[in-house]
Amino acid sequence: MPEGDTVWLTAHRLNQALAGRPVTLFDLRVPALATTDLRGQTVTEVIARGKHLLTRFGNDLTLHSHLRMDGSWYLSRPGQRPRRHPEHMIRALVGNTDWTATGFRVHDLRIVTRAGESELVGHLGPDLLGPDWDAARAVANLRRDADRSIGEALLDQTNLAGVGNMYKCEVLFLERTNPWTPVREVGDLEAIAATSYRVLRANRDHPEQSTTGYVGRGREHWVYERGGDTCLRCRTRIRRAEQGEPPRARPTYWCPGCQPRAEAVD
Repeated sequence: MPEGDTVWLTAHRLNQALAGRPVTLFDLRVPALATTDLRGQTVTEVIARGKHLLTRFGNDLTLHSHLRMDGSWYLSRPGQRPRRHPEHMIRALVGNTDWTATGFRVHDLRIVTRAGESELVGHLGPDLLGPDWDAARAVANLRRDADRSIGEALLDQTNLAGVGNMYKCEVLFLERTNPWTPVREVGDLEAIAATSYRVLRANRDHPEQSTTGYVGRGREHWVYERGGDTCLRCRTRIRRAEQGEPPRARPTYWCPGCQPRAEAVD
């Protein structure tokens, strides 16, 4: 699933192309919404809320979409064929005289009123990249389930919105915290929240995601997808294990030297 910074950048680019312009093309290719027509309406803004995308229109309606694991939005000029994906994967088209936004395999398409947005995103915790970011509330949310592992707690979007599996692994490495540590045993949850905020903010304006400061292939991450390689900090071999209960289990990477824990998973 895309990280919060990827969703934020998608919303930012869609907003630049669509906001303030009347809609000339509107086509939702899902049965429940197939007859919805917002042509003539003006897009007021496109925003990200955690990993959700909200496209707001001047008539107080909002188009909600979610990328999940395989969804994406692409921008092209009118009349140009969108790249990469075949026609049958298109689920949404929103366009104006300058740009066409094509949603390939986007999920959870809904049309709601502005007030109804809370039914779709009201359960989310503070958004790391949103105007509502509140570190103290995020830490309080994490503490609600003190026996839960910090790795699973960070992925719970009701605690704080935006951290995905990659940032989970990288933030915990940077804070020298074993992913299986119960929240009650984490010494500095405030630092984990602050580091999550810092790394997502640092990467939100470009598609490259780096936590090391390098963007070269194989050098951009400290531990993520580096299982079996040596730690860039201490040269210990990086470990990989599944964390969480199926079907929500995620591959987790950590350095036993930098992130020790007596009962670490074997």
